[in-house]
Amino acid sequence: MAKEKGTKETAKKNQTGDDPPRGDFSSRKKSPKLCGTNYPLSIAFIVVNEFCERFSYYGMKAVLTLYFLNFLHWDENLSTTMYHAFSGLCYFTPVLGALIADTWLGKFKTIIYLSIVYVIGHVIKSVGAIPTVGNQVIHVVLSMLGLALIAFGTGGIKPCVAAFGGDQFEEEHAKERSKFFSVFYLAINAGSLISTFVTPVLRGDVKCFGGDCYALAFGVPAALMVIALVVFIAGSGMYKKTPPRGNILLEVCQCIAFAIRNRLKNRSKQIPKREHWLDWASEKYSKQLINEIKMVTRVLFLFIPLPMFWALFDQQGSRWTLQATRMNADFGGIVFQPDQMQFVNPLLILIFIPIFDFGLYPLINMCRFNFTPIRKMATGMILAGLAFAAAAIVEVKVNETTMPLPVPKESFIQVVNLANDSIQVKIQGQDLFQQPIGAFQDPAEYSKLMLNGAQQNFVFDLQSPGSVSTFYHTVQEKSVYSLIVYKSEGNLSSHLIADMETKPAKGLSAVRFINALDQDVNVTIGKEQIISVNKNYGVSDYTTLERGKYNVHCKAEAKEFTLSLGLLDFGASYTIVITNTSSNTIEARKIEDILANDVHIAWQLPQYVLISAGEVMFSITGLAFSYSQAPVSMKSVLQAGWLLTVAFGNVIVLIVAQAAPLEQWAEFVLFACLLFAVCIIFSIMGYYYISVDPEDLTEEEEKKEMPSNGNVISLAPQKTKL
Repeated sequence: MAKEKGTKETAKKNQTGDDPPRGDFSSRKKSPKLCGTNYPLSIAFIVVNEFCERFSYYGMKAVLTLYFLNFLHWDENLSTTMYHAFSGLCYFTPVLGALIADTWLGKFKTIIYLSIVYVIGHVIKSVGAIPTVGNQVIHVVLSMLGLALIAFGTGGIKPCVAAFGGDQFEEEHAKERSKFFSVFYLAINAGSLISTFVTPVLRGDVKCFGGDCYALAFGVPAALMVIALVVFIAGSGMYKKTPPRGNILLEVCQCIAFAIRNRLKNRSKQIPKREHWLDWASEKYSKQLINEIKMVTRVLFLFIPLPMFWALFDQQGSRWTLQATRMNADFGGIVFQPDQMQFVNPLLILIFIPIFDFGLYPLINMCRFNFTPIRKMATGMILAGLAFAAAAIVEVKVNETTMPLPVPKESFIQVVNLANDSIQVKIQGQDLFQQPIGAFQDPAEYSKLMLNGAQQNFVFDLQSPGSVSTFYHTVQEKSVYSLIVYKSEGNLSSHLIADMETKPAKGLSAVRFINALDQDVNVTIGKEQIISVNKNYGVSDYTTLERGKYNVHCKAEAKEFTLSLGLLDFGASYTIVITNTSSNTIEARKIEDILANDVHIAWQLPQYVLISAGEVMFSITGLAFSYSQAPVSMKSVLQAGWLLTVAFGNVIVLIVAQAAPLEQWAEFVLFACLLFAVCIIFSIMGYYYISVDPEDLTEEEEKKEMPSNGNVISLAPQKTKL
């Protein structure tokens, strides 16, 4: 799962020497210390607030795709699109949050007000997940409104919380401030790890309103966000609160826009050219600001290929979760929820960071290989691409147990022989069922039946020892059927019944009953589910059940009996035949119509390992490198640029999901190939990139002469306000 990128960036920003908040700290009341250390007591409230907020965000997001799929009943492509639209919005809104904090409210008030918006969004989202509240339209409206408020809330406070924590330290305690960000990062991952494990359990293992309890799965994160807000407010009297100091990102955008406008308005050949296009802003903005923006644009140019990495990374919560729903999740009696696998990512990150920092990287350096930041990031891209290649292989294996979808003028059929003897089935005009079909033989697979139109009447010739019968059945295109063959009064007879066309959703099992007795039977599954099955080969509707071993209680007139169904496995569809044995006892014969999910969910672990290793190399290295290449005053601009790469990565996914519908394994291969291609482009860009020290570059730029006053006079003053 994607962890908190925004606060990571802010943490890295402060660790690399970002400028301290302006203002006279010496005139302020100093915050009480934590347990006799130099750590302000106020940071304890901030760390607890961040833990609860991250639990809230990732807990809600962990079950979001399955909520779209199973509660709102959207298809997989639309569910994926909306998941990534929400994720992208969460990384566009930090720009608004930074603008509000720096130019209007300050960080403290921005966190308070937007956290209230955040809580309201969670409450609306939880109410929208209650089945009894309104109809489908109301559920969709409440869900979308809640998600919009959550995106604005979480994105708005994203650039503020970590920086606000850094503000609490005095300047002489820079070492403690650096360690605070390590604790802050730990709180992020702890909240992410616990919530992605617990929330799917609340959704799947707790039942409410007759199904999965999405209201509880969203309600608990809402409660955690309320706790986060209360804890943050509780520390109000201890905080150092800096006033708004102007938004550097807005100033950078205005400077760039002015330079472009000024250049376009002064295109005369008589006007001397300037060394850099940003120098056209020198009439309005300081030389220092222009030089700093030049440094930033060099790094932002390297950011252009980066969204493709996030396009792959953030699919852990969408496509990979959907893949897990079609897999076997039984770990020796402990059953994982499909969305629970996302907890593997934060767990691996906590393991990989020390392994890489203290093991892998020093070992590579001992081999005298210059493993530069650009090479680390390119390696991270390759690992993410390999993760999707592994996901494609798993998807191909998973598809082997799924039902193929019939196309127009095509249907699928199988024969269920409930007679006591082997039979031969021939369908006139079709070349099917060449071998005899044994009594109660479990059909190996469905056979394809070709039609000459939307429907067709077929002639079925059935032959058993001493008996030949002909039957007529009408078949609809794009349907799946079972031909039930049995003996009635010594002669062969048949029914054509419609089967389940796709696997049961959410890894459930589906079961139906055929009553071969001469009495009606009431079948009780569990405590309340009672299914009536008519006598003489009556067929019940399908009932979906949680995976498990079942015994059913049956009542036929005055007779009662219990039948064992055995294991009803993940994603399988079964037909249970209630029949007499030769010893005149009643038994249940089980036929597996749709194969169970036999690919274990543990086969997703390699792709999670690869994507997590790729994240460590790509994300952490990329932030450290980009911040080292920017002047102190511009690190917040780079933070905004980094967050926007995440946002645009999610935009790429929703475009592909809607514009280029492919088979899932092919889509995984497409994303892997795109990232490999982007990796090559990024490596070429990195090869020509010259690493600089921002302080040295600033001194060098200041020595250069600016355009003379004569150049300024030659501009078109009537078109440009100076």
